[in-house]
Amino acid sequence: MLRLLLGGLFIAFLLFAFVPTGQKLTSDQSVAKLLEVYGDIPLPHKPNMTVTGVSVERGKDIVTQGMSQTGGKKSRQQSKHFTCISCHNIKREDPDLTNPTPETRLKYVSEHEMPFLQGSPLYGIVNRRSFYNGDYVKKYGDLVNPTRHNLREAIQLCATECSQGRKLKEFELESILAYLWTIDLKLADLALTEDEMAQLQHAFNTGEKRGEAIKILRSKYIDYSPATFVDPPADRKTGDGIKGDISNGALVYKYSCQYCHFDNRNSFLLLDNTRLTFQHLLHKAGTYDPHSIYQVIRYGTPPKGGKEAYMPQYTKEKMSDQQMADLRAYVESEAHK
Repeated sequence: MLRLLLGGLFIAFLLFAFVPTGQKLTSDQSVAKLLEVYGDIPLPHKPNMTVTGVSVERGKDIVTQGMSQTGGKKSRQQSKHFTCISCHNIKREDPDLTNPTPETRLKYVSEHEMPFLQGSPLYGIVNRRSFYNGDYVKKYGDLVNPTRHNLREAIQLCATECSQGRKLKEFELESILAYLWTIDLKLADLALTEDEMAQLQHAFNTGEKRGEAIKILRSKYIDYSPATFVDPPADRKTGDGIKGDISNGALVYKYSCQYCHFDNRNSFLLLDNTRLTFQHLLHKAGTYDPHSIYQVIRYGTPPKGGKEAYMPQYTKEKMSDQQMADLRAYVESEAHK
């Protein structure tokens, strides 16, 4: 047992700690590791690699496929409805990590052929220090309390409530964490100036002004994901008079709506590019029907009537009212062709 414990500590040391040796900092340098070198408080959600069955590969499989290989056999599916990537990107989705906005995000993901999703990105999630922030307490109540500063609890809540699946086993949870640490923030993700890089390098080589180095790094990204629930427009027939941009609406439709509702990816509701589909959406837009773009985007659809799968809503930070108007304008233009 002692040998196993020491072995685990050695592995953890290799993964998450290093001693400055005078080498040059590179773009792929882990931000979290560098912060630790400078003396910042270590993040509390590093994986326990001593748990039997834990591996990065297994974690990636669970995140992307909802199951993993165990003893040559596939494990039981975590959820029969969703995988993690149904709602979360595993690549960077915001060009400015200090001020993520839905407008800049839509432009960025469309240029990189990525989906425009409701959930915060898993890329860099291990660099965060709080979870299920803001208005998520309105949706999940006291369930969010254990998750606020505990990524393990946040993942389990997502697994059981958001994915409507089973609770993860210990080796699955630690494997997911092991994988998430491979997609943590790197120096290349931060908008560092040459002067700031020089300051970081000096602190790394000499140990001087480490507090200033910490401030520089922590100023380059936010370590939480705000969430504000908002209502649809008061007048759903007019959209409260916000003029929509058709070309922008086409991007919302392609990278948001069709990500789940095309080719049976995450829903049996087909949203294709036929005029009939757009006419249906336009007809439902002014109603309180689950097929109303206003209703479903701002409120989502709750699991009910024995159907556990549901659509989570878009917060203000994930889709703006202007983007809602853009989508409406695109739907209307296609319906009238």
